[in-house]
Amino acid sequence: MKFELSPRILEKVPAFVVGIVVARGLDNARPAGRISALLAEYFAEAARSMAGKAKEDARIAPYREAFTALGINPNRFPCSIEALMSRVQKGGDPPSINAAVDAGNAVSARRFVPIGAHDLGAISGEIALRPARPGDSFLPFGGGEREDPEPGEPVYASGSVVRTRRWMWRQSEIGKIESSTRDIFFPIDGFAGVNEGEVLAARDELARLMQDELGGTVVLGFVDAKSPVFEG
Repeated sequence: MKFELSPRILEKVPAFVVGIVVARGLDNARPAGRISALLAEYFAEAARSMAGKAKEDARIAPYREAFTALGINPNRFPCSIEALMSRVQKGGDPPSINAAVDAGNAVSARRFVPIGAHDLGAISGEIALRPARPGDSFLPFGGGEREDPEPGEPVYASGSVVRTRRWMWRQSEIGKIESSTRDIFFPIDGFAGVNEGEVLAARDELARLMQDELGGTVVLGFVDAKSPVFEG
């Protein structure tokens, strides 16, 4: 697969980096007791580490600033890591979807970095984080009417099919991870000089979980302003 971080995105957020895990041959239907345990453990740790609201946490602030730089109102459209941390603060049992999604959420909560997940079986050609363009379409998660992203809106997209709107605000129904999914592209968004270390640590831990718990093989990657294209 090929992933590109668009130069037009980097013009607005030069420090943008993306850690990459490409996991193939997963058995996402197998029992994953260790992943479930880590999900509960990391959610509890994250809840204890936050003194105020998620949007006020210093670890969330760089994402809110990047949303603003990209022309997205972070109050109206909170980023996925802020939404996850807000859920963490509410307490109770963490949501369990399936092993691969749970693993991503667990590592995301531990490292305070957003981790996306895209079914590679639903991707034709390359995937890119780029501005939306005419002809792009988006099918909301859970179904409903197709939407036309706003021109220039940052999106994860494959061809004209938008996978997430407003960078990482809302996921599409197309490419969602199910128990039958075997091949997954995980992007982990962050910023050079801010939390790049957490991005890399999250990438490596998630890769180990995919291999050890779900029997997959992984390829790791990293893109930034100096090297914005990954193939693997």
